[in-house]
Amino acid sequence: MSGGTVHIMISLRNARDAVWQQMSVLPVVEVSFADAYGCVLACDVIAAENVPPFANTAVDGYAVRAADVQHVPCELRVIGELAAGAAPTIAVGAGEAIRIMTGAPIPMGADAIVMVEDTERVGASHVRISASVPSGAAIRAAGSDVTVGDRVFVAGTVINAVAVGVLSSVNARTVQVYRRAVVGVLSTGDELVDDGSVLKMGQIRESNRTMLVRMVQEAGATAVDLGIIKDDEELLERTLRDAATRVDAIVTSGGVSMGDYDVVKIVLSRIANMEWMQIAMKPAKPFAFGVLTHNGRSVPVFGLPGNPVSSMVSFELLARPALRMMCGHGVGAHRQRVRVVVDEAISRKRDSKVHFDRVFAQWGPDGRVHVSRSGAQGSHQLAASSMANALLEIPDGDGISAGQDAWALLIGPVLASGPNDDASV
Repeated sequence: MSGGTVHIMISLRNARDAVWQQMSVLPVVEVSFADAYGCVLACDVIAAENVPPFANTAVDGYAVRAADVQHVPCELRVIGELAAGAAPTIAVGAGEAIRIMTGAPIPMGADAIVMVEDTERVGASHVRISASVPSGAAIRAAGSDVTVGDRVFVAGTVINAVAVGVLSSVNARTVQVYRRAVVGVLSTGDELVDDGSVLKMGQIRESNRTMLVRMVQEAGATAVDLGIIKDDEELLERTLRDAATRVDAIVTSGGVSMGDYDVVKIVLSRIANMEWMQIAMKPAKPFAFGVLTHNGRSVPVFGLPGNPVSSMVSFELLARPALRMMCGHGVGAHRQRVRVVVDEAISRKRDSKVHFDRVFAQWGPDGRVHVSRSGAQGSHQLAASSMANALLEIPDGDGISAGQDAWALLIGPVLASGPNDDASV
């Protein structure tokens, strides 16, 4: 199937619908708990072991019988020492204590731990206790975190770093997850260089592919760098067809504008079923989406505009959610959209488009998120957009007044106080 459809101008919502309705969740696979990081669980995880597996001490100190330390100060005979990782071999009897380290199992006979700060060693064989403790003091019971049969995680949970630790703690060696999408990324153009050489007249440094590879990874997919493809139809077609045999989606940049007639549009129009869109937004008005069918596989193709900022915005608004849908994220595929306070007046002209300004979002003293422009807003000015953590939606009209409420899409953590402050939430 090849060819395509050209849209004169459509809304962002319609463009998203055209893309997202063609997204399918990838198959479920079984992976090791460590490899599940960033993936979405396809099945519940039920604990097969208690955590902790045995009663142990929460502090360094002395294992005692609570009845022996009700009247303090008192002295007890030290009959041994127990470190984490060691198994107790002797029981604590009346008038006795065992020196114990955090995490060590509770020895038989003991029912409380006295913190080392409340003790003083008396010679080699005794310890003076200066604080009484009740039964159970500083003891972590077996299963006090997780009990056998507990539902540790439900299907749909995204496995973060802490969850990986939990999976390890319950000995869930493998889990069922939705497969992580493998995404090929390429740039095209004879003018692009990425080898660090001195630029010749007409050449520019490649940046879109370099940026998009990382954005794909940040989205939770696996990026395959397909390199820079010269303006050669045969080479591009061969690259795309080969990629379609080993990736789940392809992201290109450049060659999607209405006036463009370069190799990207020529080749994709010939080998894939493409929709060439003009979206009522700025930046990132041009966008292409389609499906390349090759050797029995149907691979989505996202054609992003060539201007770096347009490429970034287009990926955020259209490609990123689609790729995350493939990875099983469901509603979690989408960035959070929040109401914000615009701290500076932003003027614009009516052009039947929604503008997406790159902004800094930070918490204000009123407990609300405030935004201000990150810098110049040209579609080629990537440096000014690099530290932006939100996209501010500016509806068609004359702009937004200072102090006015608006919608923004968060693309990073909200800053605590400003763009150069390390503290964030």
